Amino acid sequence: MRNLLACLALSMTALTAQAGVPIQTWHTPNGARVLFIENHNLPMLDVQVDFAAGSARSPAPGVAAMAHSLLDAGIGSGKTALNENAIADRFADVGAHLGGGLDADRASLNLRVLSNAAERDAALGLLRQILARPQFPAAVLERERARAIAGLREAQTQPAAILDKRFAQLTYARHPYGQSTEEADLKRITRQALVNFHRQHYTARAAQITLVGDLQRSDAEAIARDLVADLPSGSAAAALPPVELPPGRSERIPHPAAQAHIAIGMPALKRGDPDQMALSVGNYTLGGGGFNSRLMQEIRDKRGLAYGAYSYFAPMAAEGLFQIGLETKAEQAEEAVKLAQDTLAKFLAEGPTEAELAAAKANLINSFSLRLDSNAKLLGQVADIGFYQRPLDSLDTYTARVEAVTLADIRAAFARHVKPEHLVTVIVGGK
Repeated sequence: MRNLLACLALSMTALTAQAGVPIQTWHTPNGARVLFIENHNLPMLDVQVDFAAGSARSPAPGVAAMAHSLLDAGIGSGKTALNENAIADRFADVGAHLGGGLDADRASLNLRVLSNAAERDAALGLLRQILARPQFPAAVLERERARAIAGLREAQTQPAAILDKRFAQLTYARHPYGQSTEEADLKRITRQALVNFHRQHYTARAAQITLVGDLQRSDAEAIARDLVADLPSGSAAAALPPVELPPGRSERIPHPAAQAHIAIGMPALKRGDPDQMALSVGNYTLGGGGFNSRLMQEIRDKRGLAYGAYSYFAPMAAEGLFQIGLETKAEQAEEAVKLAQDTLAKFLAEGPTEAELAAAKANLINSFSLRLDSNAKLLGQVADIGFYQRPLDSLDTYTARVEAVTLADIRAAFARHVKPEHLVTVIVGGK
């Protein structure tokens, strides 16, 4: 297996080193979008199915996440019914692996299987039923509810979890991105709520299928068509509401932990914004470049206030976060926050130097191939391109777009998207 994975990595690196990554795209008869990369270097197929069914679409806190987690808990009815153990066994019998994930924007299922027709078709047939006919068994719902409640209670004692929850509440207020799930919300979830959510959001027109691997175009078309054939067409997902920028504020939450956990930031960037590349290149210097970043140098190297400090942009369908994060001794929290704020203010005023810009570009360009060196990574990149309606040549033009960023571009982009009067600061730890 290790040799197989090593060969897969080498083959995908070879694929992406060619003139381009040829993404083919079309729609199934009932409206699902399909993206396909044909690669016959290894007899493998990777499939990802995305729905606009993330937590921001949840009609009540916790429903979207619970629906996604129970998709493969049981399918079918009567003599053809399969419980979660039988489903897992069927995938194992053909050497397939089913995974998935959920964030605020989307719910995903991904499948890896050999491209040999017998194994491939058996695994895809199971996936088709999971997408269209999940049963959401009541007993499994109760078990997962209990687990979720236990996990929530544990999270309520952890400073990192407390920070994430409160920071989202203050930065997003009533926007769906700020939604948090409480124990009472979990207790209110019914099986019918999951059925209703699935019926409304797991539809063909809200779906995207990404295929990477050993297929001909005709096979890819048949697979995509069959995967969503049992789903209602539905309608395309409505846009999420716009984000209102929060008023700048600072809040400290007492916690007995020796280390204070700190977040500073605001909603800042939508997917596809013209400034996204300039912000990405600039952020490498501010806090995205590890030991090369200014936040790390100022907070760790010069003052020894933290083991690490970082910043990032997380673009989403609506405005995703710009965030600075670090941990420090509780009694040093205010000093560390002031230093982070000062470092950001200087960067907003001046931007990077020519040398910093050159270093950022070199790192981003030289490390880009590592984001495409496996089937799974390429699958994720292509699925992201499709879901967020990015240009199909985004991977091919990446280097040129990085090279084109100027110092003026970075300063102007940060001025448009990072506004000190809207920055929220949350500290968890200390008195």
